Amino acid sequence: MLEPATSVQYVKGIGPRLAEILAAKGIHTVDDLLHYLPFRYEDRVNPRSISELRSGEMATVIAEVRNSGLFRTRRMPIFQMTAGQGRSRLKSIWFNATYLRDKFKPGQMIALYGKVEQDQYSGEPQLVQPQFEIIGDSTDDGATDAAEQKVASSLEVGRIVPIYESAGQGRLTPRWFRRIIRTALDNLTPDLTDPIPAMVRQRLGLIAPREALWEVHWPDPGESLSDLQASRTPAHIRMIFEELFFLELGLELKRCEQKAQTGIGFKLDDRVREAIKKILPFHPTAAQKRVLKEIASDMEQPVPMRRLLQGDVGSGKTIVAFEAAIIAMEDGFQVALMAPTEILAQQHYFSARRILEATGYRVVLLTGSMEDARKRDIRRHIAQGNAQLIIGTHALIEQKVEFAKLGLVIVDEQHRFGVLQRFKLMKKSGDVGARVSTAQTAEPDVLVMTATPIPRTLALTLYGDLDVSVIDEMPPGRVPIITRRISDERSAEVWEFVRKQVAAGHQVYVVYPVIEESEEKELKAAIKMYKELDQRIFPDLRVSLLHGRLDSDLKDQTMRLFQKGEIDVLVATTVIEVGVDVANATVMVIEHAERFGLSQLHQLRGRIGRGAAKSYCVLMTGGKISEDGERRLDAMVRTNDGFQIAELDLELRGPGEFFGTRQAGLPSFQVANLIRDRQLLEAAKREAAAVLSGPSEEISKSEIALALRHMRARWQRTYGLVEVG
Repeated sequence: MLEPATSVQYVKGIGPRLAEILAAKGIHTVDDLLHYLPFRYEDRVNPRSISELRSGEMATVIAEVRNSGLFRTRRMPIFQMTAGQGRSRLKSIWFNATYLRDKFKPGQMIALYGKVEQDQYSGEPQLVQPQFEIIGDSTDDGATDAAEQKVASSLEVGRIVPIYESAGQGRLTPRWFRRIIRTALDNLTPDLTDPIPAMVRQRLGLIAPREALWEVHWPDPGESLSDLQASRTPAHIRMIFEELFFLELGLELKRCEQKAQTGIGFKLDDRVREAIKKILPFHPTAAQKRVLKEIASDMEQPVPMRRLLQGDVGSGKTIVAFEAAIIAMEDGFQVALMAPTEILAQQHYFSARRILEATGYRVVLLTGSMEDARKRDIRRHIAQGNAQLIIGTHALIEQKVEFAKLGLVIVDEQHRFGVLQRFKLMKKSGDVGARVSTAQTAEPDVLVMTATPIPRTLALTLYGDLDVSVIDEMPPGRVPIITRRISDERSAEVWEFVRKQVAAGHQVYVVYPVIEESEEKELKAAIKMYKELDQRIFPDLRVSLLHGRLDSDLKDQTMRLFQKGEIDVLVATTVIEVGVDVANATVMVIEHAERFGLSQLHQLRGRIGRGAAKSYCVLMTGGKISEDGERRLDAMVRTNDGFQIAELDLELRGPGEFFGTRQAGLPSFQVANLIRDRQLLEAAKREAAAVLSGPSEEISKSEIALALRHMRARWQRTYGLVEVG
């Protein structure tokens, strides 16, 4: 018998070579194989007669092969096969299918499944690219009975059939997966333990794990096809909930562990409040006050703060983070602020010096590109406690960096660091703080900031171990940005508008999706268009270029010149997506806007509208735009609300690409989908908290222990780098 943990190579029909192909799909064990779910289902329960077929419907037909052959056209080879039932005939065609040349023989019984179309010449029904299974030979004695028996026991017809994604460049077909998964289920041990406590199963009406595995792959003929397609059968709900439950159980356990650790317990007295008031450049919004109160309350507690500070572009998160930093620094502790890019780290450094140094705090910057001697000098100041606010990139968590008395870690735009690594990063921050002084065993507080509005569903998973504070109000005086979309055929009008804005004393960003033409031939490139704008379109204006491959010093110099108003038009790539803050910039022109993600477009737009002047975002488009591209552009024109945009972006792009890259910070799910399964995620979080609240009349100590063992094994296997419990 097969156990869930058995290597997939020991399933009959797989072996070591095919196991390597499956490993590339994340399938290593029998359990992984059985969690490789169909992405859709086809109803092949009732085979149709040819005379009943209607154009546009999906149908299963069992017929006899009459003839077949390969026809070569100017564009491609087409394989055609004609099957019949008595006098009725049905033509099937496959494109580029030379491999079918010797597949069919007259007299074979064949099951076909596909979409019925009308032949444009004969007007008769035909199937295009149908799936098929050869099920017998009509010339055999008793062939009809044999064929009917085979249909009854077939995995391909006479039932609701699961359709799987192919693997190994098509070598492992949906039919192959059907056969192999059926074999694995037939040989699966009957003693499957249910790791979900009985109380939880009962509350949610969950079926047993073995029953769920069978029914999700081989649904009963009476199962609702719409429920199957929507993953809402009892089998799907059981498997989805189980995956989300053990994720949330791990995150909840992490929260409990953090609350049990020793924190610092900062003092918050009148002296600290006065110090905070000194740095405020304007009257804070009600949202900023509320959020600061939540953070300050956490920092006063003798347990480590783990809080997410979330707010839209320009909502004033940075000043709140600096206020939190003052609470720590006034209490004699150091603060580390870590940003994902040097540009963003430098931006924070310039802001911190402007806001904090006048009040006597020493701010230093540490990045990987600095000269070794300069880095050594800064590390010495950090170790001696001379530097109070240390701003930097990944360089901050290098082994060589030692803090004298680290009290607060601020992580900006955390999702860009790559996900679940945050656990390690926080652990590292604790190690760094504790390593220098044996007297300091308390873990530093951690404040995670993001300007990417994150729908609640995603926040529960990305930041499930953090308390969340949201700045949901913009500072007074912020004028809504006017957004328009326009075809690049009308670029002359756009450049004329840019010229007028510069003449009025304002500055402009022009953003391109790629740096050089060779990256994607059909896209305009920043370097080429910089030359075009600088030399031909705006020869009388000050035009400059900023992209990720420039030398760090040149990037700094360009940024400083733009901030000082000495550059009129800054041609850039998405390197300016975060961190560049220039109040005088009122126009953002984004070329090939249809090629950007929705949240990315919103982040780019957030670079303007930071002053009192009216600001404009121009979305220029070129070429054919997809349906999703149209929805993204329409959303940008319709609203400035980052949370509305984030919800739509999550819906359009899916969780794995929500932030524009696949290493966005999400665990990879086998069966769950954060958009579709929002309610189940909420239920999983609620039930995980109930389980960890301790043994009770409803849940036994042994059930909790079993659930935690299963959770640890799943986290170790799925997320690898994360330690839980």
